[in-house]
Amino acid sequence: MPDISNKFIVVTVTHDETRIWATGIGKGQRPERIFAPDKTNHHHFRTDAKHSNAAADSQTASYYEEIAASIAGAAEILLIGHGHGKASSMLHLIQYLERKHPQTAHKIIDALDENLVALTEPQILSIARSWVEAHPRSD
Repeated sequence: MPDISNKFIVVTVTHDETRIWATGIGKGQRPERIFAPDKTNHHHFRTDAKHSNAAADSQTASYYEEIAASIAGAAEILLIGHGHGKASSMLHLIQYLERKHPQTAHKIIDALDENLVALTEPQILSIARSWVEAHPRSD
């Protein structure tokens, strides 16, 4: 991952992948990728409604820890995600950062809800550039 110390970064997060644009949001920029652990080989037999899945929770925590470590040095973070309520990986990440890494959570300057599965990387960057134009910052 490139050095992101004191930089504005764009992060997209879904349940299976996070992309981090750490080198800028210009046309043609490529993101770094963090993949969630593969949960396809995990078998879960639920015996009651209060039963928790410790293995899956541990995998999710390790995924969010890797994301947190990758974005901790940024000055400002624009999050883009999709989903609503319990299905929103972006919301889960924000909540995780607020609990475990509040110093990183405070760097989130906005969180946009977009249909990431329907967007190409150039379209995501265009959304980020439009956001930056609408929210001028003093650098």
